[in-house]
Amino acid sequence: MIQRVLLWDVDGTLVKAGDLGAAVFDVALEQVLGVRPEARVRMSGKTDPQIVRDYLSEMNIEETSGVIEAVLHGIEMELGEAAASGELAAGGRACLGAAALLAELAEQPTVLSTLVTGNIYPNALAKVAAFGLEQWLDLSVGAYGSDEDDRNLLVPIAMARVAERKAWRVDPDQVWVIGDTPRDLECARAAGVRCLLVGTGRYPTDSLENLGADVVLEDLCDTAAVVKLLTG
Repeated sequence: MIQRVLLWDVDGTLVKAGDLGAAVFDVALEQVLGVRPEARVRMSGKTDPQIVRDYLSEMNIEETSGVIEAVLHGIEMELGEAAASGELAAGGRACLGAAALLAELAEQPTVLSTLVTGNIYPNALAKVAAFGLEQWLDLSVGAYGSDEDDRNLLVPIAMARVAERKAWRVDPDQVWVIGDTPRDLECARAAGVRCLLVGTGRYPTDSLENLGADVVLEDLCDTAAVVKLLTG
């Protein structure tokens, strides 16, 4: 019986995709709009649709019907090709401690690990699979940028999927969001669940410590301690 649900962010928490994670937006935007952005927007903690909208705003381009979907499709195709060719794996890496921790948690029959991420589903899968992390995650009950533009709506979606597909009445006190940005904490608090922040992304640990997360760690390397924290 499930007793703990762990909702993992992807970029900066489980994996680092290198420059490729941002470069695919450049390529897709140019393919759809005919012009490449002059500068990159800040992406950390945002959903993919929100990132595309930020680019359109920065580029002074009106959002017309279907443009968001077209850019997202382009991003999916570019990242998929990079994953298939090995470019994604070669240019990125799993974050420190992530693989060992997920593997250990998967041995706990009462723990379910899935994703809550701003990536659209195909991109989330490509990124975790590039580093072999998908084997320890139940992606069918996760929530993604392809579900909602608003990151704060994703945790309730994942909780509802767990309840429906795993026949478990989800207790918010038994749910953790694990992420690396203030937006991960924001979406956790919006849903009334716990939050662990790690300093493995763009935000250093000291900038995360006073935000009000339940726990802040430098990284995920102390497998035994993090397992105890998340399952105790």
